[in-house]
Amino acid sequence: MTFSRDFCEKMSEFVFLGLSTSRPVQLFLLAFSTVFYVTIVLGNFLVVFTVTFDPYLHSPMYFFLANLSFIDLCLSTLTVPKMISDLHSGHKTISFQGCVIQIFALHFLGGSEMVLLIAMALDRYLAICKPLHYLTIMSPQMCILLLSGAWTIGFIHSAAQLAFFGHLPFCGPNEIDSFYCDLPWFIRLACTDTYRMEFVVTANRFISMGTFFLLLMSYIFILVTVWKRSSGGLSKAFSTLSAHITMVILFFGPCIFVYVWPFPTVSVDKFLAILDFMITPILNPVIYTLRSKDMKMAMKRLCSQILSLRMIS
Repeated sequence: MTFSRDFCEKMSEFVFLGLSTSRPVQLFLLAFSTVFYVTIVLGNFLVVFTVTFDPYLHSPMYFFLANLSFIDLCLSTLTVPKMISDLHSGHKTISFQGCVIQIFALHFLGGSEMVLLIAMALDRYLAICKPLHYLTIMSPQMCILLLSGAWTIGFIHSAAQLAFFGHLPFCGPNEIDSFYCDLPWFIRLACTDTYRMEFVVTANRFISMGTFFLLLMSYIFILVTVWKRSSGGLSKAFSTLSAHITMVILFFGPCIFVYVWPFPTVSVDKFLAILDFMITPILNPVIYTLRSKDMKMAMKRLCSQILSLRMIS
């Protein structure tokens, strides 16, 4: 993609206003974000590593879970290290190209995760409501197809938006009231009529809300189906789905807020972004690890194998 020479002369970088101008608060956020990012990396890497190397976890549910952890790790890495660097150095700038890349990657990963969550809901529906056909339908080929579809749709979603906002002219101001780049703030700085761009934001709003309600309705449908068959199985089904429902709410809550109220007058959206990029990626592996006996047993087996190898060496 090329940009006009006049544009590049006028605007080459953006300045993040960050979360706070107070130095003591910035130091607290630096320590907080560093600890949380290390935890995110270790927790999600542990999930991916365990699912990959333990043959007992080679099932559709854990296949999707490992990919979810990978996307969460990428989403955090996209924003949190930059925020940590800015808090440490006090130099809170990003180049125009860097901002565009961040927006593209953010929507690529976010769109992929939305479709992956739908695939996980389908997997739970088949496992609970169609158990006799589950392994036939959710074959390894189908899992690969669903994952490929998630990445492809995420890429198309992000590339389509890039085609809309990639050539916007910017001539000042260049301050973004956040710690990362995203469409609502990026569009707001353009020195042109942003009517078409606001349409893109509106489209994101409907996509986020539509996917959120689709997922919630699918989980309600599963619970109602189980309740009609046997009221005794309802509690077990709800226990299985509660982790999925929690994850969906954590992922879509901040996303819906930003796009339903895309140009806020308060800074609530920045703190909701912390929830999306730091809290949710930690809670996902914690929720699934603590609630899954298979995952806990697999981690124990891997720890035992690693200790055995170290003793032999």
